[in-house]
Amino acid sequence: MAGNFLLTLLRKGAGVLASTPGELPAEIDDPEPVSALKRMDAVAASSTDGPRSSLMLRATRYAVLLPLVYRIGVLPIAWVWLVAAHGFVLSATVVAWVGVLANLTALVWVLRVPDRSGRTTGLLLAADLVFAVAAGVAVSATAPAELYWAAAWVPFLNLTATVGLWTMCRGVPAGLALVVLGVPFQVGSLALGGQLSMWVPPLVSGTGTMLVAVVTAAGTLVLLGVATRLALAIGMRLGVAGERARTERALHDTVLQALEAMAMHRGGDPAAELDRVRAQARAQAAELRRGLGTPGGGGQGLAGELTGLATEMAREGLRAQLALSDLADDTLTEARRAAVRDAAREALRNTLKHAGTREVVMRLAEHEGGIAVVIRDHGVGYDEDARPAGFGVSSSMKARLTEAGGWCRIDSKPGHGTRVTLWVPR
Repeated sequence: MAGNFLLTLLRKGAGVLASTPGELPAEIDDPEPVSALKRMDAVAASSTDGPRSSLMLRATRYAVLLPLVYRIGVLPIAWVWLVAAHGFVLSATVVAWVGVLANLTALVWVLRVPDRSGRTTGLLLAADLVFAVAAGVAVSATAPAELYWAAAWVPFLNLTATVGLWTMCRGVPAGLALVVLGVPFQVGSLALGGQLSMWVPPLVSGTGTMLVAVVTAAGTLVLLGVATRLALAIGMRLGVAGERARTERALHDTVLQALEAMAMHRGGDPAAELDRVRAQARAQAAELRRGLGTPGGGGQGLAGELTGLATEMAREGLRAQLALSDLADDTLTEARRAAVRDAAREALRNTLKHAGTREVVMRLAEHEGGIAVVIRDHGVGYDEDARPAGFGVSSSMKARLTEAGGWCRIDSKPGHGTRVTLWVPR
């Protein structure tokens, strides 16, 4: 069964192994050492205040599906064996196929209906236990004496799945409690079926089988917790690395580039130079505000972004001639628009620093089912094969476009200028 308490099941199951403090979030790490039994009990705690993680939700659903799939596969096999090898028993037939239909319904419910409060899950667990008890009683009371042992396997297999399901949803103590209560239930079923004269062997084997169900369910929880813990740890490391790369790109494309532009001495009137530095500082402040998600961005589509970028570069001394096609660039997502804008800024600044020219043409057009920005200058150019890999091209321009699902291509030859093509899908 699924419910919000199962999120806590996985969250605390992820803490089965010890961890280094600070490696994972505080709500995943164990605050203090506890006994193994308490750990296993905590794995299936019914608290509903855990984090609502889609990863954890899917993982717990898959785990709880195991007892349901077990019944769907085993009950028909047991029924076919009963009918083919021994004979037809009506009560065992009803138990087998009602159980299959009920578990198919539960399987669909688990996958499609999130039980955030956990109340429905609790009711279904109770109903499942009642059905398991009623099935055992019905088969014991109605099966012919000569078919009792064969027919009793159908409700017993259903009961073992119930034990596993309660262990996963309510913890190991709940599973062990069902095993203990199963002892008098099995004795009563044997008495009801007229088989009490040889009750010890079936009682020992039946109790042992239910204990195996508890151990299997507990082991599944442990493995699920460990796997989720590893997935979270790997995801966090990748997230930290990705965030660091984005921060480095932002610093390179804003603060570092602005400081380098400010440091370029062009001679002339000191007052004009001071005005230029102030204008660049204002432009970078606006860009930082936009990057931090505060007011100050354009919001007019990619064409508007490029127009603002051309104005910004004009203050730094680069004249960008715009050729904007009549296309619906507002269909781009914010992430793709930002990737193209920031990569274009890096390309224009490279032109300003390295091309030996103060003029560039920037064209926006449809290309291969997406939108392309082509930046062309007639500067000194360079040999692409001889150019050492730099942060601006590989980590800023190409990486930005790759993350947005696009690409960046640079064509340059010494003495023939440089053309940069930035493309993203719609």
